[in-house]
Amino acid sequence: MPPFVYRITKYDPADRDGHGHYIGVEKSTSDHGPVESAYLQAVAAFAAATGIDQLTIREPQVAGFAHFGLEPAVEGHGLGDLFPPDLSGFHDGAEISLSVGLELVRAMLRDNGAWCRLEAEDTFAVHVGWDQYVYISSDKPCESALARTRALGLFPERLQASPYEADFDEPGVQRPADEDFWGHLRWSIAMRQAVVLEEGYVDNASRWHRVTPNTLDTVRAELTPRAKLTVWPDLASDVQAVLATLPDEGLVELVWEDGNGAITSTIVDETESRALAVRVAGARAAAALPLDVDSRHPLCTAVMPDRDGVLRARWRTEPTPSDRDWAFLKTLRRGQIVTGTVTVIADFGVTFVDIGGFTAMINIPELSWRRINHPSDVVTVGQEISAEVLDVDMVRERVPLSLKALQADPMPQFIQQVGQVVTGVVTELVPFGAFVRIEDREDGLEGLVHSTELSEEPVADPGDVVQVGDPLVVKILDVDPSRRRITLSHLRALAHEGP
Repeated sequence: MPPFVYRITKYDPADRDGHGHYIGVEKSTSDHGPVESAYLQAVAAFAAATGIDQLTIREPQVAGFAHFGLEPAVEGHGLGDLFPPDLSGFHDGAEISLSVGLELVRAMLRDNGAWCRLEAEDTFAVHVGWDQYVYISSDKPCESALARTRALGLFPERLQASPYEADFDEPGVQRPADEDFWGHLRWSIAMRQAVVLEEGYVDNASRWHRVTPNTLDTVRAELTPRAKLTVWPDLASDVQAVLATLPDEGLVELVWEDGNGAITSTIVDETESRALAVRVAGARAAAALPLDVDSRHPLCTAVMPDRDGVLRARWRTEPTPSDRDWAFLKTLRRGQIVTGTVTVIADFGVTFVDIGGFTAMINIPELSWRRINHPSDVVTVGQEISAEVLDVDMVRERVPLSLKALQADPMPQFIQQVGQVVTGVVTELVPFGAFVRIEDREDGLEGLVHSTELSEEPVADPGDVVQVGDPLVVKILDVDPSRRRITLSHLRALAHEGP
């Protein structure tokens, strides 16, 4: 923030007690007259001294289901003459003229129900606080503006910082609504996991969108820059059952889709249940969402970037498990070695591994270079292992691992044995030949002796020539590491050993 910070008030510093509390007669509400005008002229004077004629709206908000201002909130939040009824243009990052900025300051002084920070990056900022305190920051002392402020009957005081300075240093990284996010949403829709998108274009105000494969791109193009997005499961079609779940005490958010497909939400308490039932009559679907963050379970969240794809919003969404998975996946890369604990060995051959709280998986071909019958031949539940990351799928939020990538492939050593004769053990008979283990170990490598290489006579059934467990002399004809194939011949081995 700019280094020169001033608190501008109508309260004379002489009218404070020993604890700094104001004890004068000035009211803490706007007079809607000369004092309010003096505040606006003071802000204009600082802007002129700093050379500012454009401001940026940051972190806008409107009064939600509760309003704690000293003056009653007015219809349109005091913005009716500045922005359309849907508040288009009143969003984080919106550029406005100084004149519009001064009218926003007026609305905040009157506590009409809207609030935002007004800033010109690293140069100028205006924050309106409780009880008619205004905080102005600039990149220069602005002596002329200070003199003007005093002449207007206001009292400027130098501070170290504005108490309303943005502070968004929460741990973690905010998930942006980038191509990975939209790919994940499209996949979720295909899996019937997500169809409702909440667009928080200002704090305490949302627009709702039903998203389908056909409407996703259109909805995306119409979203407000820097809006907070929340992805929800589908609404329930049994509206009466949803209404029956409304609590007997406390607040709840009800979301419903009317007969025309428009989705609306409202905050209600137990006294409004009857009126709400009338209001949602004929609705197609609905959902009751608790207000407690820990009890709300959206699928994922994100924040919209600017039109150039850069995320400049400072505010954050409340991370979901999917968002935390996303943040972890951003730390991984293909080829990275990770350590984890085997948590589940599935009957269908997949091994699940916990790597830092995220569940990755190892398919059975990636467990070993050697032939195995079941993953339990290689790993056990609770075992700590190291593996290589094969891919990081940000869309489906999957990470396949390879255990064998950290092991030496035994097959290349057999390339140098091509042409040699060895004795192996028959391990399996198939219609077209016999598999023979040519490596002296229980899980040794195997090669195939085709039926035509078993005997000079035509072989209708390999079992007529050999049986499982028989020793068999074979010649190594070919080793193909890429296809994991070793080609053997019993006939040529016999010819090799002949007189």
